[in-house]
Amino acid sequence: MSAAPTTVRSVYVHAPFCARRCFYCDFAVQVRRAGGATEWLAAIGAELDLVASEGLFELAPTLDTLYVGGGTPSLLGVEAMQGLAERIGPGRLSAQDLEWTAEANPESLTPEVARSWASAGVNRVSLGAQSFHDPTLRWMGRLHGPEGPAAAVGAARTAGIEDISVDLIFGVPEHLGRPWMDDLQRVVGMDVPHVSLYGLTVEPATPLGRAVRDGRERPVDEERYREEFLLAAQVLSGAGYEHYEVSNFARPGHASKHNGAYWTGSPYLGLGNGAHSYAHPVRRWNVRDWGDYRDAVTGGSTPEEAREYLEDDSIRLESIWLGLRTRSGVAEEPLAGTARRAVHRWEREGLAVREGGRVRLTPEGWLVMDRLSLELDAAQSA
Repeated sequence: MSAAPTTVRSVYVHAPFCARRCFYCDFAVQVRRAGGATEWLAAIGAELDLVASEGLFELAPTLDTLYVGGGTPSLLGVEAMQGLAERIGPGRLSAQDLEWTAEANPESLTPEVARSWASAGVNRVSLGAQSFHDPTLRWMGRLHGPEGPAAAVGAARTAGIEDISVDLIFGVPEHLGRPWMDDLQRVVGMDVPHVSLYGLTVEPATPLGRAVRDGRERPVDEERYREEFLLAAQVLSGAGYEHYEVSNFARPGHASKHNGAYWTGSPYLGLGNGAHSYAHPVRRWNVRDWGDYRDAVTGGSTPEEAREYLEDDSIRLESIWLGLRTRSGVAEEPLAGTARRAVHRWEREGLAVREGGRVRLTPEGWLVMDRLSLELDAAQSA
């Protein structure tokens, strides 16, 4: 007898197209200057049909969160989000507290796109600004200039979308001369309710990875990375943002509900090329290539590339890692012996604090979160 499908209240949909691949990008994207909405919607609709027939997941009558990421969803034009709503089912997007996020790049979040998104039901925008420094933007391969983010934020607000997050990247090469404090002050001055920070990473298959390998660029400077992260934590916290997760800062009431589903281990469904889904204890992911994904789903075949079944050891480590990456941390009461001594040492070293029966990391601790997660897991299993 087959198990009942897992009901999901959070859905991620991948929009694969980008006008240009950024210098550092290792995402599942395909370069396309414009368009693609028709075939994208057809593919997403086809995958939804396959999901329904497979019986592993079922969409809840009303969703809590819908997140359209990429890629560049704003590149899909004015009708894409309405088309997506029709395929998801308008009734599933009818909850009063639904969080529907769509990612955008500044140059393609036009007033027309913003209005169409708001009309479709999008109520949160995640804007990939990355920097306000022109030489850094050109080095990254971004298509907007320093004033692009402000114009895009204005377009969203004029359309009635006030829940806006702005992404910044820190740890870029020193030779670019990017004044990090200026970028932080610029984003604070925009008075958006949410800011996300991402440290530059060098992925081997990217243009940046090849440049580092060939000696044309240096690897990320770890001390610069550390200093810029800690400065951002200080500046944004001082401006009234809560540092509620290692990479995320929010005004009260504006933390990302969708990402919270990932961090708490809730089930979620991912649609599109490269998208991941989770229904305990199974995690699965789709093929990364857009063409392979499209051909599979429109031909009636699963786009799944692989899946894994989480064992108890993996579940325990992941639970620790997910807890430590958020401000809520992990419960102190179950910790004993070596684990409790480790936590006390973290506190003495300024890496963690204990309060309200919880152990949470400080910004200094978040910089070494992976090491601390492994240490706590080893201590608990000793």
